[in-house]
Amino acid sequence: MTGRVIIDLFTTLDGVAQAPGGAEEDTRDGFPYGGWQAGYPSAAVGASVTKGMETLDALLLGRRTYDIFAAYWPHHTTGPEGFIGQLFDRVPKYVASRDADIQLDWQGSTRIGADLASEIAALREKHHDVHVIGSIDLVQTLLGEQLYDELQLWVYPVVLGQGRKVFPDGAAPSNMRLLSADSGDGGTLSLRYAPVPGEVRTGTMGS
Repeated sequence: MTGRVIIDLFTTLDGVAQAPGGAEEDTRDGFPYGGWQAGYPSAAVGASVTKGMETLDALLLGRRTYDIFAAYWPHHTTGPEGFIGQLFDRVPKYVASRDADIQLDWQGSTRIGADLASEIAALREKHHDVHVIGSIDLVQTLLGEQLYDELQLWVYPVVLGQGRKVFPDGAAPSNMRLLSADSGDGGTLSLRYAPVPGEVRTGTMGS
């Protein structure tokens, strides 16, 4: 079995993926717009996220997102969010961190990070669909080294002008192939991409 690594991100039109869910989620660099996603409720995004989790059998998270999830989801395994809470509680959780002394108290949690490329290759052999949710610092590494199989972006009709971006200045040049593009309610877009190996080609249009 060769599984997939799927990156799931909520972003603004200008590519900001920092703290979509809450004011205190990620305040690095004085970011003042935490919780920007809440102003654009979308049933289509909710349905798309739920559908994507149907085959999820492992989580790969950065340390910051792991801490947020570990503090929240084990306590939300019933009610409207129960499906997600139970799923996240049940599946293995891999945390990318260079800190060998990291404390991972959430059941089923394991640290990786000594050799990310080989460790992700091993995850592909163990799991069908490994989802990376949030975890922008980790995502930038995965994108730069093409250690992923699918990039799922839910794009919201808002421009913030600041914050941590999916592709910041200095991101590694790369090619992608569009898998699907769907418009949702509230002006949202769902965009799915796969990496394409090779250098970015340039030229002159029309020649």
